[in-house]
Amino acid sequence: QVQLVESGGGLVQAGGSLRLSCAASRFIVSTDVMGWYRQAPGKERELVASISTINGTNYADSVKGRFTISRDNAKNTVNLQMNSLKPEDTAVYYCNLETWTRSTYWGQGTQVTVSS
Repeated sequence: QVQLVESGGGLVQAGGSLRLSCAASRFIVSTDVMGWYRQAPGKERELVASISTINGTNYADSVKGRFTISRDNAKNTVNLQMNSLKPEDTAVYYCNLETWTRSTYWGQGTQVTVSS
């Protein structure tokens, strides 16, 4: 079992920045795929960005050039730097870990609200 704890959400004006962090309860190994998803009211959960040693980074088209995902293996954390935020980025953001055996773990979510 892996626990994921997100932090860093909040309220920001359009054009502003936020940095989300996700701390895992165990060492992040090279075969783990870490990702950030988001879910806005009335919408399905969608992938925002993912990172893995094998496949590198991957971003949703809507956030390319604005968001950056990174991992700190020494601290067992994955971060999402969000710049040039837009009101449509408003959602609950979830951290995700998928192991090589396809076991999936989720954090509790952190709210990001972007005001216009």
